[in-house]
Amino acid sequence: MAFLLPETFLFLVKNLIDFLFNHQITRHKWALPFMEPVDVEGLGLHDYYEVIEKPMDFRTIKNRMEAKDGTGYRNVREIYADVRLVFKNAMKYNDERDDVHVMARTLLEKFEEKWLQLLPKVAEEEKSREKEQTATQVATKLAEQASYANMAQCLSNELHGVDMQLERIRKMVVHNSRKISTEEKKKLGTALTQLSHQDLIRALEIVAEHNLSFQATAQEVNLDMDTQSDVTLWRLKVFVQDALKVSGRNSRGTGMGCNSNINNDDTKAKININNKNRNTTASKRKGERCDAVTKASAKRTKKISLNSLNS
Repeated sequence: MAFLLPETFLFLVKNLIDFLFNHQITRHKWALPFMEPVDVEGLGLHDYYEVIEKPMDFRTIKNRMEAKDGTGYRNVREIYADVRLVFKNAMKYNDERDDVHVMARTLLEKFEEKWLQLLPKVAEEEKSREKEQTATQVATKLAEQASYANMAQCLSNELHGVDMQLERIRKMVVHNSRKISTEEKKKLGTALTQLSHQDLIRALEIVAEHNLSFQATAQEVNLDMDTQSDVTLWRLKVFVQDALKVSGRNSRGTGMGCNSNINNDDTKAKININNKNRNTTASKRKGERCDAVTKASAKRTKKISLNSLNS
């Protein structure tokens, strides 16, 4: 049950205190047996705790009503339950013809009449409290969501900062790296012709990442090694080395390899890579050039020119 508002709680408690301790109940001539805890040993009630699970009396109720250490009643319904328990225990333990049983029943009826008078106010304030608790829960949930969103944004900002820092470090490392030599460019150009179709496509994409004007998907690709930045060349070199290592391991057991037709002159190295129909005999396949560039259609041809420095 919802807790009552503090001011209403005090109002209802005051009414109950006046009724219980100043007027109808505890000042009644029959209230004495219920004012203090039952003297179980003094009265020789050896089976009392076997019959009564939770003993209750008015002194215990009053002490709890006045408690300021957090052990007090949280709402008026708890007071109501304990007052009823005082009388219910007496009626349960004593025979209905016993005086204590009759006194307990009489005082309980008086208390129930008073409770019915207070009940509309109790219900009204409980409803108001429930609305307030709902609004508080919604506000708390919204605050939690805002906190999570803020945490997510902070984390995103931190990750972005890390990415920026890594990019600066990468650029610094590349900037401080030595320039790739002419001989290395020639070897790189030769190595490109030995790549598989997928690896060559990826190599061309690497070039395109650093050169927006480079058409990696054109039918005829002109790749001038001398116009590429050192960053591009180093990335290509690392990628090609790794790709050929993997390719070498995969083809070692089959004895299959790649052959390229390379014609060098004073200014450029031309590499013509033709896509052949794979439905040929084993002897024809051995003499054909390596199928390093293949598109969706098995009969399309891509021509790549690799320009290197003058040897």
